[in-house]
Amino acid sequence: MIRLTRHLRAVKERVLADFDLPRHEYETLHALAGRRGRAAPSDLAADLSVAPASITARVDTLLARGFVRRIPSTVDRRRVDVELTDAGMEAWRAAMQIQGDEEHRLLGALTPDERRVLSDLLRRVLLVAEQPADAP
Repeated sequence: MIRLTRHLRAVKERVLADFDLPRHEYETLHALAGRRGRAAPSDLAADLSVAPASITARVDTLLARGFVRRIPSTVDRRRVDVELTDAGMEAWRAAMQIQGDEEHRLLGALTPDERRVLSDLLRRVLLVAEQPADAP
């Protein structure tokens, strides 16, 4: 599992380098995409477990690259939200596509039934891993 994780991490790092997309920028685009392309900076900070000041710096960088824009909030006129631009969505999707292609290539070694069994087994192991060590 460690070797597989290392392989997928290396693929991700190559993809991000090819797209000139630092990991923290990619993670911010990913968080925004996960919120349907729009979020309050405070929500992004919570999603990414970073300080609000860090989000401001990330948004400023992504704004300069044309990947996001700041727009007035629809729920609080004092607040400004962050929204993915078409360029930001395209950069995120392109990076995701290459990573997804590699995952499909690897899992293509298994039949559909084997993939289902693997998924079920990994889910069971993950459930145990998420429990406290002293749980029954």
